[in-house]
Amino acid sequence: MGEEIGVLCHITSLPGENTNSGKTFIDILTKSNVKVWQMLPITPPNHDGSPYSSPSAFAGYSKFITTKQKSTMEKENYWLEDWALFTTIKQSQNNLPWNEWPIELRDRHPDAMNEWKKKINPEINIQAQFQKSWFDLKKYSNERDIKLIGDLPIFVNHDSADVWAHRELFQLDSNGLPTYVAGVPPDYFSKDGQIWNTVLYNWQAHANENWRWWKERVSRMLRLFDVIRIDHFRGFHSAWAIPTTNKNAHNGFWQEGPKESILTQIMDVAGKSEKIIAEDLGIIPPEVIELRKKFNLKGMAVLQFGFDSNTTNNPHYPPNIKSDQVVYTGTHDNNTTQGWWNSLDSGVQNNIVSDFLNSDEEPLNGLIRIAKESSANMAIFPLQDLLGLGEDARMNTPGTSSNNWKWKTNWKNIEKLSKNI
Repeated sequence: MGEEIGVLCHITSLPGENTNSGKTFIDILTKSNVKVWQMLPITPPNHDGSPYSSPSAFAGYSKFITTKQKSTMEKENYWLEDWALFTTIKQSQNNLPWNEWPIELRDRHPDAMNEWKKKINPEINIQAQFQKSWFDLKKYSNERDIKLIGDLPIFVNHDSADVWAHRELFQLDSNGLPTYVAGVPPDYFSKDGQIWNTVLYNWQAHANENWRWWKERVSRMLRLFDVIRIDHFRGFHSAWAIPTTNKNAHNGFWQEGPKESILTQIMDVAGKSEKIIAEDLGIIPPEVIELRKKFNLKGMAVLQFGFDSNTTNNPHYPPNIKSDQVVYTGTHDNNTTQGWWNSLDSGVQNNIVSDFLNSDEEPLNGLIRIAKESSANMAIFPLQDLLGLGEDARMNTPGTSSNNWKWKTNWKNIEKLSKNI
């Protein structure tokens, strides 16, 4: 039986969509004996609403603010001024991407930056208010013995403060544009693969600066959360590089990553391996699993991936799930488990029923039970699964850019949580 039960729910799915809503949710989790709340990235989303392609790897989403009070920002000096400059300049430039700004702004000429620094205090105040709101939420959560798990997307958006301010750390041409972007090849999420349009790292430049950008990023995340899930952990081993001229992800190639070099730095910051979860889903060679295990990190098992024909080597097949994995029924990128079940052919359904479900047990309830009874020490369920919702409640469909990140619920539904765990 999993020692800890968690719920996956982004804060934007809650009524109110702010840290006060988060406290109400925590009260419900406490009554339901839930010990973990995992959410999606809390940085500002892009124009499609995706929190995984943010204009900042560090800044907080102002929508979550619930207080006018400020907290100290002295530990945030590395990124704060650059973000405030970037977002205020971008607003003045009709939200054009930074590579289309006037040269003195695009290339951060000192005189132009000094002039803009006079205008950034309002944005710095917004970030201070976000920080106070968020620290209040984290304190409220921890006082009730609930851990917060935050999501760290491995790559960042080209049109971001990070790329604008640290161009040397990313693979860009002389005009500041990428020739290759990150994504994944065809897999069970998408038959054409996925093009994320996020930039790839210049890993040698990161090593030359002693990995400061990454150490600052992980430190920031661990101030905001108890545990970090590193999205697309595989990217530290190798990344799928896709030419920007391509319309799909078929013709990319695997580009070598820094492997142990960066993870040594990340673990020096984290201190304990329990603070990091490695998202190791997709096309994962044995070397990536070995890399994860070398640093004693937990990986992920997703039950929706567990019932293909090759169960012997499938790490998601219930009997194969190990104690060094966190088990999920599904993630934000999956269909809801009820929606997934409805999409299965009858042969697969019958196999699951005969091999795993108790007599007269509803499939969704059975899969939640299977996750709880697995060898994993933590089981996390999307809120949609605990509420028994179908495909209409799906959060994201990978490889698409519309009708995602919009699912919301209400308190009346959430109050049913304790009955379903």
